Amino acid sequence: MKPLPLALGISAALTLAGCATPPGPVEVTRFVAPDRMAQLGQGRIFVETAAGVQEDSLALAPYKAAVTDELRRLGYVESDRGNAGQIAQISLERYVIGSGGRRSPVSVGVGGSTGSYGSGVGVGIGINLGGGPKDRLGTELAVTIRDKASGQSIWEGRADFQPPENSPLARGSANAQTVASALFREFPGNNGETIEVEVTE
Repeated sequence: MKPLPLALGISAALTLAGCATPPGPVEVTRFVAPDRMAQLGQGRIFVETAAGVQEDSLALAPYKAAVTDELRRLGYVESDRGNAGQIAQISLERYVIGSGGRRSPVSVGVGGSTGSYGSGVGVGIGINLGGGPKDRLGTELAVTIRDKASGQSIWEGRADFQPPENSPLARGSANAQTVASALFREFPGNNGETIEVEVTE
């Protein structure tokens, strides 16, 4: 599937409990195979870690769980791989954006970078816990849904979220649920379109 030019960002609201300074939007880009639209949101699906990502990583577990919950909400039935008609492959990248705007990888026990950012140096970079501008702790979650029989990609999505490192949405289950919810908002979305889903704490 050839990516189409990205559309201008469109704002949507993702409301979470509480009220605080917005931690920033989740930028979501999705690609859809037009001739396979009827397959989406139904049938049996198996959720797995994409190739190159550490299979048993505890860091990836909340993201797989959040994606699985979203797929169920959309109408899919979770299945073992043998009985599934579709496969959802998940990959994750975590990174730090310093106060100067530089993006560096950060080790969270998960391999399989989904993007082309960073040079692969600076793993384990320290996070600014002092005064002044806060570092932002980024999450890039990517999901590809494939037809199991053919292996063809029928839907691809990527969600990129960059809250301040001291935000309650920067880590763990809250972070996973935020990016997964944004990624599958108004599923399947428009082919090649990028939207911005606003988040409040």
